[in-house]
Amino acid sequence: MSPHMGKVPNRLTVGVQILPAYAGNVKRTHLQKAARAAFRSAGGQGAGALTVMVTDDAQVRDLNRVYRRVDAPTDVLAFTEAAGADGFIVPRGETQYWGDIIISYARAMEQAATYGHPVEEELSLLVVHGMLHLLGYDHEQAGDKRKMWELQNAALVQLGIPWQS
Repeated sequence: MSPHMGKVPNRLTVGVQILPAYAGNVKRTHLQKAARAAFRSAGGQGAGALTVMVTDDAQVRDLNRVYRRVDAPTDVLAFTEAAGADGFIVPRGETQYWGDIIISYARAMEQAATYGHPVEEELSLLVVHGMLHLLGYDHEQAGDKRKMWELQNAALVQLGIPWQS
């Protein structure tokens, strides 16, 4: 008998939206794997869904200004369902909708170049980081930051990314 027999598997549905200008440069499956790795590293259980969007600096800046009152671009934003961000895919019939992760492709490219690793790895880090925020983790206080970074690093290890944040 399989050790998984009778258990309900964790099922995390990850919808992906990529601005057409970046569609040829971003692999949907990498983004989905990164979200699932973060979910596992944080002990996520049960079924649920989220959306990852890769877009440009202008849209990220607009969202940052409207929802966080910060008029500047940033690398990643994470909005829980309660944040009320409209216009994103909401998969139907899921038991929990975790929220939306919005990534600036320009920031990801810039940060990858700065730190000397591939942009796909930077995108994975940003998805992991955003997913942990959706799960309630933060990095404002030193103890919280330490825990979030531990989980982030555990997810990166699952993804085979050889560097630590």
